[in-house]
Amino acid sequence: MDIGIAVGDLRGPTTADLLVEQVTEAADLFGTVWVSQALGWDALTALTTAGRVPRVGLGTAVVPVLQRHPLVLAGQALSTQAAVGGRLRLGVGAGIGAMLGAMYGVPHDRPALRMREYLGVLRPLLRGEAVDHHGPTLTAVGAVDVPGTTPPPVLLAALGPAMLRVAGELADGAVTWMAGPRTLHEHVVPRLARAAAGRPAPRVVAGLPVCVTADADAARARIAERFAPAGQVPEYRAVLDREGVDGPGGVAVVGDEDAVLRQLHRLRDAGATEFLAAPVGTPAEQRLTVRALTDPAFRR
Repeated sequence: MDIGIAVGDLRGPTTADLLVEQVTEAADLFGTVWVSQALGWDALTALTTAGRVPRVGLGTAVVPVLQRHPLVLAGQALSTQAAVGGRLRLGVGAGIGAMLGAMYGVPHDRPALRMREYLGVLRPLLRGEAVDHHGPTLTAVGAVDVPGTTPPPVLLAALGPAMLRVAGELADGAVTWMAGPRTLHEHVVPRLARAAAGRPAPRVVAGLPVCVTADADAARARIAERFAPAGQVPEYRAVLDREGVDGPGGVAVVGDEDAVLRQLHRLRDAGATEFLAAPVGTPAEQRLTVRALTDPAFRR
């Protein structure tokens, strides 16, 4: 199991200098740095900023797509791909339904149907092909031309059965958030594998908050408070219930180095191909977590 690391807003308020500092620190230690898209940094802009740091892979986890027409997102993604020398892994998702309706006023019913149609348009655009699509949820006519680029792999945020089927059939893998080892083993990995039958084995990038600390109870309490909204929306409530935990604090990877290592082994054994570590806690705890995750024992 590979280990990638979150940088930027998911770890707390982030300036441009701090973003580059986090990526620089991670560049020789992790295969990929991941940026989320919420209400702060634009994820693709953040990766373009971070791209001045060489070698390390760069991923979005994830860009909600319903606010961005596929012609727009394809242009943004290929522009980022060109700027970072072909290191982009494009993670996309349907977004949180309640937020889409309340904040943006965009339709968010039938998310799996919308995502299936969206990916059917986005992927040809990323390959430089023209589209002429008139569907039930989307119209897209045109092409995107960014010379010298290659199409990035596309991962889909998927937790429910219908979205996992879309991920297996149309994407290169899935990104999960707040899904623990039980959910991965019993639900995510087998459904994704069945949907991807006959295609290359899908990647499973499992994202969770992580904190290496001597006071696990206090760390879990802080995580529960900070990520409390995740336990209140249907998309994440379902996976937390499936995991059998009250909230985000119960599924986070927390404890001393030995405890964290055991939890990572459970994620690996559940079928995760990459752990997306989101270090949380004080700056000192985050530094300790980053150092611990680079120990060779965590890579075996």
